[in-house]
Amino acid sequence: MKLADTIQDRTLRAIAEKVEQDIPVDQMDTRTMLTTTSILDLGAIAQFVRRRLHGNIAYYGVNMNMNYTNICELRCPLCAFSCDESDDGSYVLSLDEIKERVEDAVSSGIDEIHIVGGLHPRLKLDYFERMLQCIREIKPDIFIVAFTAVEYDYFARLNNLSVEIVLRRLIDAGVNAIPGGGAEIFSPHVRETIAPKKISAVRWLEIMHIAHTMGLKTNATMLYNHQERVDDVIDHLFRIRTLQDKTHGFKTFVPLAFHETNTRIHAHRRETTGYDDIRIYATSRVVLHNVPHIKALWMYVGEKMAQVLLNFGVDDMSGTYNNEKVVHAAGARTPDYGSEPSLRRIIMDAGMVPQRTTAGYGTKAEVTT
Repeated sequence: MKLADTIQDRTLRAIAEKVEQDIPVDQMDTRTMLTTTSILDLGAIAQFVRRRLHGNIAYYGVNMNMNYTNICELRCPLCAFSCDESDDGSYVLSLDEIKERVEDAVSSGIDEIHIVGGLHPRLKLDYFERMLQCIREIKPDIFIVAFTAVEYDYFARLNNLSVEIVLRRLIDAGVNAIPGGGAEIFSPHVRETIAPKKISAVRWLEIMHIAHTMGLKTNATMLYNHQERVDDVIDHLFRIRTLQDKTHGFKTFVPLAFHETNTRIHAHRRETTGYDDIRIYATSRVVLHNVPHIKALWMYVGEKMAQVLLNFGVDDMSGTYNNEKVVHAAGARTPDYGSEPSLRRIIMDAGMVPQRTTAGYGTKAEVTT
């Protein structure tokens, strides 16, 4: 039976017909998906795309998170993690501390390390080169996902270098891929409120374009449920899709539900609902037909919702992320680490086949549990 024949909602049936014929959906279709109450029909369309790309496989990683400093010049209203240098609790990890943390994590069997931090004016490029070299010495084959577009822009300005030179030096030191942070929401009028000092959407996309042309694969994120409107979400998705048509450098799209505790973003906001989350993830899967993976960070949405989303277009559950700091500073109630057996159980209970991998999606043999 054709997909469209299974869809009850008339407007979604027209979208299903496009998807079956590999016709990219347009902005009006996207608005329909983001506002529909026919969640099961939307899920069927998203799952059609997911299965066409990945069959019944759901990916997960065994990794660690390292936030090398919480001191940041930007102090964005959306951020609960950043500090001024004079604040209680501010820190910078020394190379010895980084080495100790990585050695502990490597001894537990991680494949990957995810590195992001604040914009610290005294951390010059040699600190990051030594950091990466140190990690490589501990585990030469570890997959390193490091530094957002915001950080690369800052490193370039702080060291009076081009972004291309910064990227080349850090690639040579060990970077394998770039996380998608800093994208937030591209709309200028919202960005001015939630992250007024952060680089613009245009600059974020420009840096990703440069990285893609240099052979780096990257993630892209979208922060939702703060002060954005439907039009802002549509704009964000289509800017990602447009750049992907040019570079094919985005490997994963990661929607991130906003957590407000300890931030300065409160006005005119309500808690996200299950329908909100499902619409965002399922619509993203359909719109971003040219981005291979859609990831749900279980630490953001919770284990139960992440499991549900595996049947609404998501193919990646994210990883163990030992010692995650950023979203937990904003009030996330999930644990700040996960275990491989628990992630595999969540995937299998959703009717999927778990596959351990890294952010590069070079698969690793499954572990029997």
